[in-house]
Amino acid sequence: MSLNYTNKTINAFLKPKNIGSIKNPDALASVGNPVCGDQLSFSIRVKGDRIKDIKFLSFGCASNIATASVLTQQVKGMTIAEAKKYDWQKIVSILGGLPQQKVHCSMMAIEALQRVLAAYEQRLSLASDKKLTITKITKNKLSSKTMASKQKKVS
Repeated sequence: MSLNYTNKTINAFLKPKNIGSIKNPDALASVGNPVCGDQLSFSIRVKGDRIKDIKFLSFGCASNIATASVLTQQVKGMTIAEAKKYDWQKIVSILGGLPQQKVHCSMMAIEALQRVLAAYEQRLSLASDKKLTITKITKNKLSSKTMASKQKKVS
């Protein structure tokens, strides 16, 4: 069976951008497709609310690599909110189309992006909860010390 790939898809496969993994990333996520066997992992680094860096590792076909490469190029520099809205059809459009049986690769790339963003937000939430707990403990200790010192003054 012969697949008709566009030149853009072939170039994205042969010269992928953002391939690899980020050392000490802010978040990691992986997805796999049990039907075709493709696997895709994303790692991100975020600064403020923007994706500073995003990289991918792929164990998959040409479409898997091409779609992940295009996606990472597109979302780098976006805010988390903007990246969450990114659509698989934009990837297909940038590549000039994909063979029908390979369109699922663009959907898989979006799924991996959604998972890494969710992992990042979960990490932020946990860090925020930890800060709140530390703040409460600190305030309680300060309140106890303040009360103790006021009691000494009254005595």
